[in-house]
Amino acid sequence: MTTLDLHADPVDLTAALVDVQSVSGQEVALADAVQAALLAQAGHLEVVRNGDAVLARTNLGRPSRVVLAGHLDTVPVNENLPVRREGSGDDEVLHGLGTVDMKGGDAVFLHLAATVTEPRHDVTFVFYDNEEVEAVRNGLGRIERELPEWLAGDLAIVGEPSNAVIEAGCQGTMRVELRQTGKRAHTARAWMGVNAIHALGEPLRRLEAYEARVVDIDGLTYREGLQAVRIAGGVAGNVVPDEAVLAVNFRFAPDRSPEQAEKHLREVFDGYELSVVDLSPGALPGLTAPATAELVQAAGGEVAAKLGWTDVARFAALGMAAVNFGPGNPTLAHTREEHVAAREIRQVTRVLRDFLGQ
Repeated sequence: MTTLDLHADPVDLTAALVDVQSVSGQEVALADAVQAALLAQAGHLEVVRNGDAVLARTNLGRPSRVVLAGHLDTVPVNENLPVRREGSGDDEVLHGLGTVDMKGGDAVFLHLAATVTEPRHDVTFVFYDNEEVEAVRNGLGRIERELPEWLAGDLAIVGEPSNAVIEAGCQGTMRVELRQTGKRAHTARAWMGVNAIHALGEPLRRLEAYEARVVDIDGLTYREGLQAVRIAGGVAGNVVPDEAVLAVNFRFAPDRSPEQAEKHLREVFDGYELSVVDLSPGALPGLTAPATAELVQAAGGEVAAKLGWTDVARFAALGMAAVNFGPGNPTLAHTREEHVAAREIRQVTRVLRDFLGQ
């Protein structure tokens, strides 16, 4: 089993984590290594295992609790293992699967778990499985069902890549399908049929003309988006299609509830029948929460809106403020070219150490 040194430079720890392959559903080796390291090197923490998730926490009786959460899994390998290191010092760059999404963030959290023994907030560390796959498999959902008290806190910090800048809240996402029916006929006698694909022309024109809303929440700018993402239909090269489906994805600002987002889409596509096939609510920035304000101050006051959906929404649904804060450029996530700067790993470590108070 891989041995992790949690007291090492978090850059070196990132490299060690990357070299333990942990594609979604195959996190057991990394979870074993994380559990063993916490038990051996962080005696001040209570540690439990839940499936292939590892949880640890302080129990110091502090007036507030912060949850630091990072997923252990990655997308499939794409000729980007083992880790490759270039340069030195803060100019060093680590290349490889998970350097950005999100073993750099995991390394920071693990290092802090071992080295911050008397924080000013009680701290819970959650290293979980199956984030990169369908939501029903996400380890946070299982933990919420089986160990809900381990996800409670005043502020959740999810270590998703954010260019080492605090990204508050997140957009909600909704996917709907608009289904049109027609009548089959031979294309040589097309007038005898009704083309279901052609019937999607008007909904597509509405999408083309749609003006996405831009909204300010707590001083942060969230941009919405409404896009066609798939069209399915057709029977054969000589048959008028009798069914066609248009899939649309709506990324909505966190000031809309899921019910309001659905109502808006039904207004946009008035006259057409919609079915909601996927939905995840957004998360408000929560910048007015005392712990969030402390974190922003520790980071120098810089904060941005999160454009996209992350697990901060799961924590927001539990009634706490939640932000994304981790090293790495999120546009590199899931790409063969994933890489992270050592400077950002160390910067996130410094900010969180200052915030936690040791």
